Amino acid sequence: MPLPFLTADRDLDFDHRAAESTPLPHDEPDQWRRPYRPGPWRVGAAAVFLLLASFVMLSAVIIALAGSLPGALGCLAVAALVIAFAVRLLRMGVWVSASGLRQVGLLRTTTEPWRAIAAVRTVQQPVRWLGLPRTVQGQALIIHRVQGEPLRVQVTDHNGDFLSRPEAFERAADVLEAWAAEYRP
Repeated sequence: MPLPFLTADRDLDFDHRAAESTPLPHDEPDQWRRPYRPGPWRVGAAAVFLLLASFVMLSAVIIALAGSLPGALGCLAVAALVIAFAVRLLRMGVWVSASGLRQVGLLRTTTEPWRAIAAVRTVQQPVRWLGLPRTVQGQALIIHRVQGEPLRVQVTDHNGDFLSRPEAFERAADVLEAWAAEYRP
């Protein structure tokens, strides 16, 4: 079964010599896509939560066989919440389409049309390491709005997608900047 939220744009693994003529390799610009793959830390964390959910569902079956239906339903509800958390964890990141830019967080999603985006650029600044309170010096992709504060920092070289993968961060930042350059008025 294909899981489109796990794969990046399949055309991102293109020949860089051909990229000079076409900066954005995409077939359907109106479809929302994440222009980078989720990193091993994010996928590993989601796998651990899915494993936990399988154990909770197994315990729900055992509780149901023991005759306690309310307890089994409670375990199934907890398993459903853990599965929803794992899927949301995998979907986190920056998504783009011809209509705008979308930041998917754990609890909220922010969508901005391209006309509301003033600039997308990479800056050196202290960034959070794997989303934890500890900060280290690194690079972050900052998205400035035409009016108001910049969007919260979602893409850094030390988050779950790009830790120990600086070339993947550079490629993702370049692609996001290219989307902004093409679709911003």
